[in-house]
Amino acid sequence: MLLSDQGLKESAVWEASGFALPQFDREKVRNATRETPFWIHFGAGNIFRAFQANVVQYLLNNNILDRGLIVAEGFDYEIIGKMYRPHDDYGIAVTLKADGTIDKTVVGSVVESCILDSENDKEYGRLKEIFEKNSLQIASFTITEKGYSLVDGKGEMVPGVASDFEAGPEKPESYMGKVASLLYVRYKAGKLPVAMVSMDNCSHNGDKLYAAINTFAEKWAEKRLIDAGFVTYINDKTKVTFPWTMIDKITPRPDASVEKILKEDGVEGLEPVITSKNTYVAPFVNAEECEYLVIEDAFPNGRPELEKGGIIFTRRELVDKVEKMKVCTCLNPLHTCLAIFGCILGYQKISEEMKDRELIKLIKAVGYKEGLPVVVNPGILDPKEFIDKVINVRFPNPFMPDTPQRIATDTSQKLAVRFGETIKAYQKSPERNVKELKMIPLVLAGWLRYLMGIDDAGRRFELSPDPLLSAVLPYVSGLKLGGTVDSETIRHVLENKNIFGINLYEAGMAEMVTGYLNEMIAGVGAVRATLKKYLP
Repeated sequence: MLLSDQGLKESAVWEASGFALPQFDREKVRNATRETPFWIHFGAGNIFRAFQANVVQYLLNNNILDRGLIVAEGFDYEIIGKMYRPHDDYGIAVTLKADGTIDKTVVGSVVESCILDSENDKEYGRLKEIFEKNSLQIASFTITEKGYSLVDGKGEMVPGVASDFEAGPEKPESYMGKVASLLYVRYKAGKLPVAMVSMDNCSHNGDKLYAAINTFAEKWAEKRLIDAGFVTYINDKTKVTFPWTMIDKITPRPDASVEKILKEDGVEGLEPVITSKNTYVAPFVNAEECEYLVIEDAFPNGRPELEKGGIIFTRRELVDKVEKMKVCTCLNPLHTCLAIFGCILGYQKISEEMKDRELIKLIKAVGYKEGLPVVVNPGILDPKEFIDKVINVRFPNPFMPDTPQRIATDTSQKLAVRFGETIKAYQKSPERNVKELKMIPLVLAGWLRYLMGIDDAGRRFELSPDPLLSAVLPYVSGLKLGGTVDSETIRHVLENKNIFGINLYEAGMAEMVTGYLNEMIAGVGAVRATLKKYLP
């Protein structure tokens, strides 16, 4: 069983092994897509293959769409050359359900793969052709939040950006420079309308994409490298929009246990590839069954009926509320709780933590007791039902190979939103008092305890990557098991609004956080003892 056009001619064999196959004429769809493309997606990673591509497959199967997706990869070209094209752009989406069953789907909705390489005339020429097509309605992105930034963590320009500002749109080097260049091609083709849709998991993602593209347009216009009307075009909402979106679907990297299942089914050529850029890719993706994609309904060139595939379209302010509900209350804070304490308590899977009595009590307290009273309710999704599904279905899913170590990545960048916003809401509320918050300070103390890199059994563990580690670690370097610390020793951290979103001294929380921390560093087993004490 080979994952390719030729291999899938043996459809009966695939179906006998339990695979759902594309139910449409792929060659016909491929030809129609090439001539009149409607959706190109930048970022050929796991979330795209498990979510957007699967939605389009459903719509193709049900004759709601007659054209498929085009995918473009601009960060790691090897994903296309070593994984997409050898399999004729097919992928396998494995849905891991909480009840122990799995769905296996051969996804064929991606009918063309492109490389965003301005130095390759053939590849870049094809992308220009796509952007010149009047039929193009959507250019979407899952390239991570940092993909839109023109500066790095030190405030220095990302490689290629400065030279792109000077050289113009002909052959840009930077990712956003290339995207701006392609949009300029569309402008020159007749100021054709299009929606530029970031689907990355970050707040106000459309604004981040707009800021990058608009910066290039303005720089090029200042230097008279382009028609100045391009700036007007980008800022004309009847021509170009940058909708906000909220996306949510847990999609860990391809797991060896899933690979084993597929091999036992008889699928060949499943070996993952680690590219020269250290990207781990495989012909399959594994993901949870729950998924949410909420999009601001702003499409100047129209759009197909994607809501029939489960995507929610609404107003910008409701997208914002859904995003805040998820990130500040109903999912992300609970994930961070499990990440911090999972690393300290030696867990290797999020699902295993959901058998831990104290940790379940902790996330319920942070979510239901402390978060829900001040949650931003969007109206289109119910916050309590969302948390119910997170705690009862999503996190306990034993087949999801997600780890606290992965979730703990960049925690210093997450605390301000995931907990700081709730603290601010209590400060602003006439009915609430910050002193009511007991568990959020416990989690913040847990993060400081985590920074020791010593688990609750006294063993060293490796901290997950985080851009602020080098800045923060010197202030907690004096923490020792069996020792004590006063709030002044770690004042520089506790008053850092960039980390917590608020100054913990001004919020009246510094002493509480320090008190919890002292209990957690009292000795081996002190973290567990502290959790048991406050979560009886």
